[in-house]
Amino acid sequence: MSQDNPSIEDLLKKQDAPQPNQPASGSQDEGAQEQLSEKIGQIERVGLEKEVEQQAAQLGFGYVDFATTSIDREALLLLSREEMAALSAAVFLNRDGELRLATTNPSDAVAQKMDQLAKEQHAHAARYLISEDSLKKAFETYDRIPKKTEIKDTVSITADDLKKYEADVSDISSLPAKLDTIPLTDVMTIILAAAIHAEASDIHIEAEEEGIKLRFRLDGVLHDEATLTREMWEHMISRIKLLSHLKLNVTDKPQDGRISIELPDDKLDIRVSTIPTAYGESVVMRLLRSSAVGLQFEDLGLRGKSFNDLKREVERPNGMILTTGPTGSGKTTTLYAILNKLNDEETKIITLEDPIEYKLKGINQSQIEKSHDYDFAKGLRSILRQDPDVVMVGEIRDMETADVAINAALTGHLVLSTLHTNDASGAIPRFLAIGIAPFLLAPAVNAIIGQRLVRKICEHCREQVALDSAMLGRVLEVAKSIPTNAGASIDPADAVFYHGRGCAGCNNSGYKGRIGIFEIFTITPEIEKMILDGKVSESDIKASAQKAGMLTMVQDGILKAADGVTTVDEVFRVTE
Repeated sequence: MSQDNPSIEDLLKKQDAPQPNQPASGSQDEGAQEQLSEKIGQIERVGLEKEVEQQAAQLGFGYVDFATTSIDREALLLLSREEMAALSAAVFLNRDGELRLATTNPSDAVAQKMDQLAKEQHAHAARYLISEDSLKKAFETYDRIPKKTEIKDTVSITADDLKKYEADVSDISSLPAKLDTIPLTDVMTIILAAAIHAEASDIHIEAEEEGIKLRFRLDGVLHDEATLTREMWEHMISRIKLLSHLKLNVTDKPQDGRISIELPDDKLDIRVSTIPTAYGESVVMRLLRSSAVGLQFEDLGLRGKSFNDLKREVERPNGMILTTGPTGSGKTTTLYAILNKLNDEETKIITLEDPIEYKLKGINQSQIEKSHDYDFAKGLRSILRQDPDVVMVGEIRDMETADVAINAALTGHLVLSTLHTNDASGAIPRFLAIGIAPFLLAPAVNAIIGQRLVRKICEHCREQVALDSAMLGRVLEVAKSIPTNAGASIDPADAVFYHGRGCAGCNNSGYKGRIGIFEIFTITPEIEKMILDGKVSESDIKASAQKAGMLTMVQDGILKAADGVTTVDEVFRVTE
């Protein structure tokens, strides 16, 4: 045995035997003792490892010693440190479809976790037995691995923030006077919190010659809220771009981004759009509220024959249902309400959206990616191969998408989509104009919905109002035109109308919230014959649909005004 690696016997002799002609040395004794202890520990460890190896063989497990076997660091992170401690286990290999989990305690919980990991990693898994010493080495290796810092993609607005700036949130117009005393990050928190508090659908921050105008869209109407200084705009636009992951150095091109807002009891998504203007960049932020997702079909505001017709067509297994109207008329909300009605365990629903505005539980949602050549037409072809029962296409914009959607409706799928026309009657001529064959269109379409959103009267300040003779005459004209077979009617002479006086609860506007007014027609034999003959005009289709009992949007609106839901002025504002 060499002096560099003495045996235990040599160390014992060295410790016990006196050294001639040399005084005893305390440091030499301590060194010998350390070497002795280390050697004994090695022998004991070898013995323990042998015992574990024998136990593994008896149980039919593999055996591994981390003193001689390296650990795959990425595999080790498949379990959190807490899970490793609870299970007395570590994953030491995950490569080429093979996963290896080692444990000191081969319990049922460990077996279940191994099976779960095998499914998640699509790998074949095997269990190994290890000693406590090896498990300790696994923990030491885990602790040496650099951990990724969590990057938050959300802006957090806490209950404390709302309380701290309660006065500023309630009166956003006073914000400019306090800008010198409020940090920039808090300014954005106040603006966002104020918009949420006011239930705004959009925040407009517009660069003008003399300042930066802050406006909120409340119930579809823009309201001036404050004017900010131009000096702080550069810092604010940089802050907005940073939060929404936009390029800070791009100021001469439009950009689109997204911000997530964490509230004390909710989470909101905000779509951000910037454009260059003559006086700098302007920003619009659309607040996407989860309340739209939960809207039920029965709560849309449909009545009588319209409700029954659409309900019947929605429950059919195939065909096409279209919503029409300008941007901001509630088309997407209507489609989500229909999807909520159809969404059950037996129905496969896939949507194709640009972008995905709300996450819907139990529904597969796919987003258009033009940069990856994934548009509506290509996306629709792809999702039809997924064997769906119901397909929602965000918008039909061109002949290719329309053709695929029409054929899907004819081959056993229920297709929902939107089309930009002024009313329901304009959808058929629009399809024919882009090249859809009449013999395909007539049997494919189930129902077409035209819609607008009207503001509802504030319930806290609603009061009866007398209409002047001119307005009463217009109401009388609409009332007379309501079809007798529509399942609804109104007598203007006996009807009572209301308006909102204005109060703090509605920001003195007299309105709070919005509801849809609709016109819905289904393909009757008469309309089908018109399509097949190719003699189609909006006026002819509208006349035929009204003859069959269709309420127009203005008629539906006047009926809702007679019910005290909205005002006559509001109905005529959005329909004329």
